[in-house]
Amino acid sequence: MGMFSDLWKGFKVTGSIGLRGLFGKGIVTTQYPKEMREKPVRFHGRHVLNRYPDGMEKCIGCELCAGACPARCIYVRGADNPPEDPQSPGERFGYVYEINMLRCIFCGLCVEACPTEAITMSHLFEMSVTNRSDAIHTKDELLMEKDGSVPHVYSEDPFADLSELDAADGWMRATSPSGVAAYEGEKMWQDTPGSASWEPEPDQETRDSPDG
Repeated sequence: MGMFSDLWKGFKVTGSIGLRGLFGKGIVTTQYPKEMREKPVRFHGRHVLNRYPDGMEKCIGCELCAGACPARCIYVRGADNPPEDPQSPGERFGYVYEINMLRCIFCGLCVEACPTEAITMSHLFEMSVTNRSDAIHTKDELLMEKDGSVPHVYSEDPFADLSELDAADGWMRATSPSGVAAYEGEKMWQDTPGSASWEPEPDQETRDSPDG
């Protein structure tokens, strides 16, 4: 009897939810894209290649992000900086940078591996494509402009909120420096030309207070 009793309880729950939804009461489904879910700060969306405030590229073509990627979706090829027109402050820069979004699992390990904070993850996740080749993002789509804005492969996408690309630092703001409490409140990340703030998270007491 216990098994049938449990089954009946489950049927009552699902049945009541279905009836309430039928009459417009107690609906729990979000009507996407009319209702957009507010994304948490640690949300892992589309990648962005960052620049320094002076416009120089942060990527030095070291390929550590590609080596750390468990899905093998990142391809990087570095090149020596031309002396007459250097692209980054170092000796090399990321001459080729590609991410196959069809293979990416959005784990964020590329962000962890990068020694220069060149790659971060924005809040944008609307990236549907009708052609598989369009899912391979190159530097043309990934690298922010010198004014801090970020291009998107589908600038006319009616469902994509392109302002979420301006939050390219969202992942960084939510990441403490190796979890060391001594660095709480310390700004550990370098700025970009973007409009978003890279200020550190407040301490827990300030964050959890009613006025925080």
